[in-house]
Amino acid sequence: MLASSVVAGGLVGLAISFRNLPDVRVLQTYSPTETTHIYDINGRPLASIHDEANRDVVPLEKISPHLKRAVLAIEDSSFFTHKGINPGGIARAFMVNLEKGRTVEGGSTMTMQLVKNLFLSPQSKFSRKVAEAVMSIRLEQILNKDQILQLYLNQIYLGHNLYGVETASQSYFNKSAASLTLAEAAMLAGIISAPEEYSPFANYKLSKERQEIVLARMKELKWITPEEEAAARKQKIKLGKITSFGGSQVPYVTEAVVQELTRRFGRDAVVKGGMRVQTTIDLRLQRVAEDTVKAWHDRLYYRGLFYDYDQGQIALAAVDPRTHFVKAMVGGVDYKKSQFNRAIQSRRQPGSAFKPFVYYAAFATGKYGPDSIVYDTPVGYRDGDGYYYPQNYGGGFSGAVSIRRALEVSLNIPVVKLGQEIGLNKVIEICRILGIRSPMEPVISLPLGAVDLTPLEMAGGFATFANNGWHSDTTFIVQVTDSSGNVLLDNTPKPKLVLDPWAAASVNSALKGVIYSGTATAAQLGRPAAGKTGTTSSERDIWFVGYVPQLSVAVWIGNDDYTPMSYGATGGTIVAPVWRDFMSQALQGVPEEDFKPPSAFERP
Repeated sequence: MLASSVVAGGLVGLAISFRNLPDVRVLQTYSPTETTHIYDINGRPLASIHDEANRDVVPLEKISPHLKRAVLAIEDSSFFTHKGINPGGIARAFMVNLEKGRTVEGGSTMTMQLVKNLFLSPQSKFSRKVAEAVMSIRLEQILNKDQILQLYLNQIYLGHNLYGVETASQSYFNKSAASLTLAEAAMLAGIISAPEEYSPFANYKLSKERQEIVLARMKELKWITPEEEAAARKQKIKLGKITSFGGSQVPYVTEAVVQELTRRFGRDAVVKGGMRVQTTIDLRLQRVAEDTVKAWHDRLYYRGLFYDYDQGQIALAAVDPRTHFVKAMVGGVDYKKSQFNRAIQSRRQPGSAFKPFVYYAAFATGKYGPDSIVYDTPVGYRDGDGYYYPQNYGGGFSGAVSIRRALEVSLNIPVVKLGQEIGLNKVIEICRILGIRSPMEPVISLPLGAVDLTPLEMAGGFATFANNGWHSDTTFIVQVTDSSGNVLLDNTPKPKLVLDPWAAASVNSALKGVIYSGTATAAQLGRPAAGKTGTTSSERDIWFVGYVPQLSVAVWIGNDDYTPMSYGATGGTIVAPVWRDFMSQALQGVPEEDFKPPSAFERP
């Protein structure tokens, strides 16, 4: 009677404890965490982003039959006949462990392994094993065998931060799980019980021994013939490489993409959500941009432009005016030495490269055109307790000049006068319309670039001029889908006419002269192009922002610590040749196209 009471009490205790077990019904809608993959605009892989688990989830039909049989053979050959637990397997494991005096065989079904990995602690205790059994029986009541097998094959850990058979197949054998041969499938199945120990990357000989055990078990079960076993044993295995910790091909770009994704979806969705991200980046142009920046940095350093190799930096941003897609972006000379992205994070004064925004504002009033006369004569403005007297670079005055000529030779005084006449708040409003978000104040020297902007803002703003006033939001991302192909984000361009077309065409007409006969003759491409140089006081920042109808590119050069570069360094002498070098390569195969003249549009 006492024994019966103890047993009854134990059963009641177990029943009460099982009421507190996790609810396996959540697995009906469970999705394992997945790796996010980032591609260029043509589908070429750029990077993979994941949290702890590097995993690609695939449906059961996209897993090789060889692999499914191999895993079942070595892990749970009775999987399709048991109801979650296998009493015979448990009894056999108990006898083997008793004989060996230690735990050498588990007796767990694949359903029990799945429950343990998803819900329970890894500690090998009797209570946990009982909980596994109870939850496995419950799971088999709500999911069919194929659903459980698919979950298992996508969930299991296979070493080197590889989760699920698809990611492991890509890493170990450089092919999808659907394409595995019998020999490869048996090797992969063989490492499940101790992935770090049996991994072919860690110990190929031991991995080969495990493969042969799996093949022997498959033959024993008559799932393969002796001839198939012999052929698989002899097949030479060609290994891939560990992919979990591979870096990005273009780290400045992928970091920017991840930032944009995180703002929209949150960090967890990016590192665990299995997104497929098509970026706007053209990998060919990106490589051209990186090579151009590196080559010119070295060249300019040895010319003495920079006092320190690592302090001297170059940033480049290239935007397609027709879509406002970012086609290439270089945030610095060497990402390994500095992860600071100067193309989107560094705000530097653009100097005279800012002037086109002021001249557009003047053109948009209808009172001025490229050939209107302005006066380059001395002027002073009250500024706080004193006066501000704008000066031209190099000094002197030119008297009455056309706006076209004032832009070509980058006169300062006329644009300051126009800024005061039009209103600096109007200039700031136009910059906001063009997507420039950096802080701005209506100070008298704003028309001379007394504001801190990023290269991407400059490239995006000029891109709207290039497209005759049509504007879309500048972006790094074309489209985002989940791993099943459902669209999460579609950045198909939706251009809006935000500028007066005649005024924009007038800017283009005037800026063509900067390259043909002004401060940027070193930027000539042998095809129609427009642009503007920028040089700040003491040569701390030098710029060239130029464009053709198909591509707008901003290039900035300076020292990270804001120290001046060598005397006489200007946007026209130093940066324009860098821009020309990049554009000459980027535009290979791109048809020559001219800007529409102002006469093609109605004047406001």
